[in-house]
Amino acid sequence: MLRSAAEEAAFTMPKHPKRRTRRNLAVLALSALCLAGFLYWDNTALQVTRFDPVFSDLPAGFDGCRIVVLSDLHGASFGAHNADLLAAVAAEQPEYIFFLGDLEDKYRGPEDGYPAETARGLSAIAPTYYVTGNHEWALGTAGAESVKQALRLSGVTVLSNEAVELTLTGPSGGEGKMVLAGVDDPNAYADQKTPEELAAEVYADWGDPFWLLLAHRNNRFDGGYCRFGADLTLCGHAHGGIWRLPGTDGLIDTHQQWFPSFTSGFYPCTDGGHPAAEVFVSRGLGNSPRWALRLFNRPQVAVITLEKDNAT
Repeated sequence: MLRSAAEEAAFTMPKHPKRRTRRNLAVLALSALCLAGFLYWDNTALQVTRFDPVFSDLPAGFDGCRIVVLSDLHGASFGAHNADLLAAVAAEQPEYIFFLGDLEDKYRGPEDGYPAETARGLSAIAPTYYVTGNHEWALGTAGAESVKQALRLSGVTVLSNEAVELTLTGPSGGEGKMVLAGVDDPNAYADQKTPEELAAEVYADWGDPFWLLLAHRNNRFDGGYCRFGADLTLCGHAHGGIWRLPGTDGLIDTHQQWFPSFTSGFYPCTDGGHPAAEVFVSRGLGNSPRWALRLFNRPQVAVITLEKDNAT
């Protein structure tokens, strides 16, 4: 049976084009909602990661010493007044807390009471040690000094090109001592004490101790901090490479370098440093600026448990 042209056109036309369009829009909206939800979770859900480095010369008193390492908070809040962050740190029952700089953020500007409130919360959990990052100094000298003063008054030990001796009694009852040193960010005073001078002071004052170095900038380790002989250097600054795509050590670093290294976890020195030099790099917590969203790179609370190699 032959159809007229009008009948043929009616026969071939989709019966419900508006319904199909609405369905496609609904799928698109749902996909966008799921992506937005994932990105929100990926940037706000804390991830606790644990590491157990082994050292042959670790003082016995520090065998099993648990350290929480935080970095690059950039003025962010995890829960009201950072309650979620403080709860996550407290749950690990650390002996020490190390904060590796960029507590504040130059894009947000200094927030009244934020450094002191954060410092009080952390120092109430465990002895807390802090070094400045580049963002503290980007607030200006007065801003950086104000942050440091607020932290000191709130119970945090600020290491501005300084070293202190730590004493700890281990589970077996043995006492141990080690040295903790910290350098100010290179953005600080032009005539500040150099990291080389600080390292020389460590050896002059304590001989050849087991010692840790806190320094904000991960990109200063290879060819720099790794030459000083610290048993472990701890850094932040890299934000984990911001987007951690499969098979990479991060897509881009905070200096807009593509496919960086030294962005998350432990690395040996590759540029002529001390043979045993090693760095731990924190992925950090916040974003700077705010639109620089993390991808597959959740905010990190790192927990390092020092272990002694008793086989040597």
